[in-house]
Amino acid sequence: MSTAEWTLVALVAVTTFSIKATGPVALGGRDLPPPLVRVVALLAPALLTALIVTNALADGDRLAIGADTFGVLAAAGVVVRFGSIVGAVVIAAVVTAGLRAAGV
Repeated sequence: MSTAEWTLVALVAVTTFSIKATGPVALGGRDLPPPLVRVVALLAPALLTALIVTNALADGDRLAIGADTFGVLAAAGVVVRFGSIVGAVVIAAVVTAGLRAAGV
């Protein structure tokens, strides 16, 4: 990797550390108010859902349904039916790989 790339990696690392340190520094050891705790607890599932939907339905800058979309749907079915995250990952990989091998 070039010097510019390593500089960019270092800059991203410093930015990430700064963002993560902002919360504890701003709060100074105090607890968050209960309404804010409820909002923060909902952020992770909402962001994960947005990431999954974006990756499953986007192809560059347009909406597209492809093999990965069907893999996510199969994984969702496994989670709903059996509650197994490991099974969902395996099924998603198998379905996506199978459809891509078939040319979908």
